[in-house]
Amino acid sequence: MTEDSVRALLEAAGARVASRGGRTDNYGAPREFSFEVRALFPNGLGLQIVARQYNYRDPWETGGRVNDLVDVALLRGNAYSPLPRGYAWFQGRDEEEGVNEATLREIIAVVRDLNPKIFKLQELTGDL
Repeated sequence: MTEDSVRALLEAAGARVASRGGRTDNYGAPREFSFEVRALFPNGLGLQIVARQYNYRDPWETGGRVNDLVDVALLRGNAYSPLPRGYAWFQGRDEEEGVNEATLREIIAVVRDLNPKIFKLQELTGDL
């Protein structure tokens, strides 16, 4: 995954997206992450996707630097949040670490399609 490919996934899902690259081409750059992408969906939920470190590949595998795994945080009201009960991710925590591309696609679909009223309902019933 690259900054551009993650941006494209989120934009295709209908999110407003902003991103920034962390590490420059100089290996000794002080930033601890490779890139960060933030997305805001029409339902008011957001995702923050951070790639911590590039994996360097041999030329016959792929060109350049890539990230196989990213960390994903769920944002609700500009604060980190778990998902309501009944979902496979963000249960009792606000960040998923070591997420591959297939899982990232699933998380994007869940967050995109989630009705934010379920948070209120589960807060009222004590489940959240």
